[in-house]
Amino acid sequence: MAIRNANAEWKGSLKEGAGTMKLGSGAYEGPFTFASRFESGPGTNPEELIGAAQAGCFSMFLSALLTKEGFVPESIHATAAVHLGEGPAITLIELSCTARVPGVSASRFQELAETAKNNCPVSKALSGPEKKLTATLV
Repeated sequence: MAIRNANAEWKGSLKEGAGTMKLGSGAYEGPFTFASRFESGPGTNPEELIGAAQAGCFSMFLSALLTKEGFVPESIHATAAVHLGEGPAITLIELSCTARVPGVSASRFQELAETAKNNCPVSKALSGPEKKLTATLV
């Protein structure tokens, strides 16, 4: 299967420093700071990127489930609100979905949406995959 990459660089202290994050595809590169993560400053943050990954993965997975059952979604719009609490720790991810899917019943749609929430690859990854580290001090 595919291996996807991203990188980040941070320079300086926690509160006064700044960093950049970049997707391996080159589709996104942007700044992040203490203020963009813990306050309301300009730039992005890891939690916002996790939210985008969660919403994107969920919507594609739900589309696959619906399509497998013979329903062709006209649109699936998903949002993910990632809550960063004390610790700091991600304490909650609230998914919201609005879809236009001709022919599917409301109850079957709810079942498939729940399955997508629990089984898309990003949802599974956020439940605790193994993490390997190579750390080099120069």
